[in-house]
Amino acid sequence: MAFFTEIHTLKVAFLTLGCKVNQYETDAMKEQFKRAGAKIVSFRDKADVYIINTCSVTNVADKKSRQMLHRAKKKNPQSMVVAVGCYVQAAKEKLKEDSFVDLIVGNNKKKDIVSIVADYLDHQQRSDHVLDIHHVNEFEEMGISHIEGHTRAYIKVQDGCNQFCSYCIIPYARGRVRSRKLDDVILEIKHLVQQGIKEFVLTGIHLSSYGVDQEDMNLLSLIQEVAKIQGVLRIRLGSLEPGIITEEFVQEIVKIPQLCPHFHLSLQSACNDTLKRMNRKYTIEEYKDKCNLLRKYYDFPAITTDVIVGFPGETEEEFAITKRNLEELNLYEIHVFKYSKRKGTRAETMPNQVDDSKKHQRSQELLEMTGRQKSDYEKKLCGETVSVLLEETVEIDGIVYYTGHTMNYVKIGVIGKYLSSNQLVEAIITDYSAKDFLIAKSV
Repeated sequence: MAFFTEIHTLKVAFLTLGCKVNQYETDAMKEQFKRAGAKIVSFRDKADVYIINTCSVTNVADKKSRQMLHRAKKKNPQSMVVAVGCYVQAAKEKLKEDSFVDLIVGNNKKKDIVSIVADYLDHQQRSDHVLDIHHVNEFEEMGISHIEGHTRAYIKVQDGCNQFCSYCIIPYARGRVRSRKLDDVILEIKHLVQQGIKEFVLTGIHLSSYGVDQEDMNLLSLIQEVAKIQGVLRIRLGSLEPGIITEEFVQEIVKIPQLCPHFHLSLQSACNDTLKRMNRKYTIEEYKDKCNLLRKYYDFPAITTDVIVGFPGETEEEFAITKRNLEELNLYEIHVFKYSKRKGTRAETMPNQVDDSKKHQRSQELLEMTGRQKSDYEKKLCGETVSVLLEETVEIDGIVYYTGHTMNYVKIGVIGKYLSSNQLVEAIITDYSAKDFLIAKSV
């Protein structure tokens, strides 16, 4: 076909902004262009086509998306600049007027990216390919058959969100919950196992809701089926909602030896009044119960979370409650975010917006706390024998370490002979250091 001849002549560059789901989709789009014969080049290089997989989770993300689109066109004014993804869904009309952007491609149209670019090459006419995402019910099957330079694979199993938290634009950019067919998930993982991938991260926009739009399928059954695949040595989960952590769920996953005891349990605030304004559907007491449940069945689980400081109406008293509860929870790591207004959300127009100086102060206090708690968690590992999936080498002060992660996602620098990337080794943790990893010796 004629357009494949044209695609074959192209140098195509990609840039991914935002989440792991976006990164997965970028990898899938790259693979499509490779199959069509295009040459994939770095975004830093001069390219014929620049494809920016945008993010719209905050106003700052919107701004970054615009900047990268404009930067691409300035690199090569004769190039084709393609905006894809969440910012396209949130700002379609604005992008249609942007002279730096040649094509706009929304969510659930990324699977057609090669034919869309080919059509533009044929007609040289600006166009947009944006669905009304609110009425999309099908999961966009893209799939990845090959991964280069990675020891773990992210597997997108779900898209969309039905939660409508008051600060979040994602349900409007990604649409409602859509789950991937089990057969497609299994097929993709089997292909990647054949390439030597040992660890798989199940990810989605709202992973906990996997299967709610299907019969006889949920996240637990998905995990159980993935665990049956020969060669899958580790299964890691993306961000979870507290509600999925029930006695039955934990009793079942603890039976799966490949399931990593690293749980990113979404929180956002540790104060009930703030949670209510956020439209989060749990209390801090319920969240504590979920953490205790995980600690009941796992000896030393790594529980991590996200917390937003400075949400509209967050008083000094509310923040003090959050801080006190986080001290009690004693999580492995807290990712701290300063609230940022997002146009189109309810929180944008809420009264009592918190000024930036208070947000900064509160952020610093929680960062100090999580640094201390993370350090305490890691120090308790000294002397333990752990399984480490090796990833890359780092040389510090003349010593070569092979770095990788434990099942709990603690970063380890292993010293030893005959080590190589993507190798699973047993190692004894010998030292806690100020480096960004613990030191261990292979056994």
